[in-house]
Amino acid sequence: MFGKVLIANRGEIAVRITRALREMGVASVAVYSDADRDSLHARVADEAYHVGPTPAAQSYLNVEKLVEVAHKSGADAVHPGYGFLAESAVFARAVEEAGLVWIGPHPDAIEAMGSKVESRRLMARAGVPMVPGTEDSIGSAKEVLIFGEEHGFPVAVKASAGGGGKGFAVARDASEAEGAYRRASREGEAYFGDGTVYVEKYLPGPRHVEIQVVRDRHGNAVHLGERDCSIQRRHQKLLEECPSPAIDPSMREAMGEAALAAAEAVGYDNVGTVEFLVQDEDFYFLEMNTRVQVEHPVTEEVTGIDIVKTGVRIASGEPLSFSQEDISWRGHSIEVRLNAEDATRDFAPSPGVVTAYEEPGGPGIRVDSSLRDPGVVPESYDPLFAKLIVRGADREEALARLGRALAEFRVEGISTTLPLFRALLDDEVFISGSYTTGFVAERMERLNIQSAPIGETATTPEKRSHDLEVEVNGRLFRVRVFGDEGARGTAKPPRRRQGETRRASASGGAVAAPMQGTIVKVLVEEGQEVEADEPVCILEAMKMESEVRSQKAGTVSEVRVEAGQTVRSGDTLIVVE
Repeated sequence: MFGKVLIANRGEIAVRITRALREMGVASVAVYSDADRDSLHARVADEAYHVGPTPAAQSYLNVEKLVEVAHKSGADAVHPGYGFLAESAVFARAVEEAGLVWIGPHPDAIEAMGSKVESRRLMARAGVPMVPGTEDSIGSAKEVLIFGEEHGFPVAVKASAGGGGKGFAVARDASEAEGAYRRASREGEAYFGDGTVYVEKYLPGPRHVEIQVVRDRHGNAVHLGERDCSIQRRHQKLLEECPSPAIDPSMREAMGEAALAAAEAVGYDNVGTVEFLVQDEDFYFLEMNTRVQVEHPVTEEVTGIDIVKTGVRIASGEPLSFSQEDISWRGHSIEVRLNAEDATRDFAPSPGVVTAYEEPGGPGIRVDSSLRDPGVVPESYDPLFAKLIVRGADREEALARLGRALAEFRVEGISTTLPLFRALLDDEVFISGSYTTGFVAERMERLNIQSAPIGETATTPEKRSHDLEVEVNGRLFRVRVFGDEGARGTAKPPRRRQGETRRASASGGAVAAPMQGTIVKVLVEEGQEVEADEPVCILEAMKMESEVRSQKAGTVSEVRVEAGQTVRSGDTLIVVE
């Protein structure tokens, strides 16, 4: 077993991995950017090292710096978590070439499954059921039209390297083929550095169900059953449950066998997830995630198997200590993702200072979080800051516990997805378990989402001790200070005003940024005529693209931004006269 592991990640997953390592008697090394200097993941690790400025490209995506810190700290291995470099074959190879152990599948498996076009070829050869689609990437919107005419619309255009809802566009008829092709290609290039796309049949009302697989370096393999991930917005998951309300034991067995065949096809050798779309009585391969998943806790709660520890043990060379016959599913577990987003405003990002934070407790309640007390959800990273996981003897009890836990959970200072999940528990379609991936789009207007007040708390400074972080030569140390200055988080931080909107605004003809972010693309030029509600640029914030639209018809008189430029909320982007 390893003596020390560097965690090349941040937030709740870095905290989760640190805790697993501590239980295994393995020292942990955290890395942090400027924005995360005071973060929980840096505080709970045995050691923490600064890796660069706030932008991920200069810190959490800096391969050279991460490997350097691994050597400097004396780590034996690197755990990538999820996101960032978790599915980077380049990073995995760099880790191995540096004489360190990569806690994940071998780079060739990452590479094969990272390309959706290549993975489709591999899965077809392995006999895994596939949605009808092109075997190779396509080079024009005309090919989207040809495929749609042959197989029928709607069709999905997908970036070969895409994931998490990025690089995914639907053409519902021939008139949308050009736009879908351009959007998928643009997002693939912007988010993954690869603009190649392919096209496949778009299923009208599927469920998104995935199978957790585990395969060691000795050829032993098992599956841990399914997770239903159909509650999504913009193809990004919001809620997951295990087992799926729609899967019976026979389908679970068939999907499990298909998932193991997928893992076998690439010689997989760690924990991973094979994702499927389920339509009626059939299921089809979607993709394979070559890492630990955000939603892994629901499987842990129902099977009793620690997926993070299992991945570490496999990387150290240990064989699996359990077989397929040892796996059983007991009870029901549900996970909801707490994102810094406002569901009442089309899930607009809401990063900022969390002025009050209180987690629920009691039987069957688990919280994996990047916070332990008031803190900050940085605008530079993913909006996910915590996960609430509940477990019950059956789905009915799990839903009851979810309701209790949601009522107890208190987050103030930012908008979150908590009100959405409270509203879900009053929706008959969700309660019945008969939902599909179209649930959020179809049911949002019927959900009674009560916006939580965005409050703030403050405490009176008093004579007491408190911990501070001090950085020396790039390494973080914790020291205790005694005095009158008060503890961490006692000062009143700035907050968003009650009722402030996140929509694009226009004072006269000025189209303003609805939130802080980065301009991905400007869609208009000076002198161009635009209609009311026409998109004028695309803004990216917290890993989400949003179209900023003109509030009036007229002529573009000024374009004040360009692609790649960072803007703040309220900045004028375009002027329409």
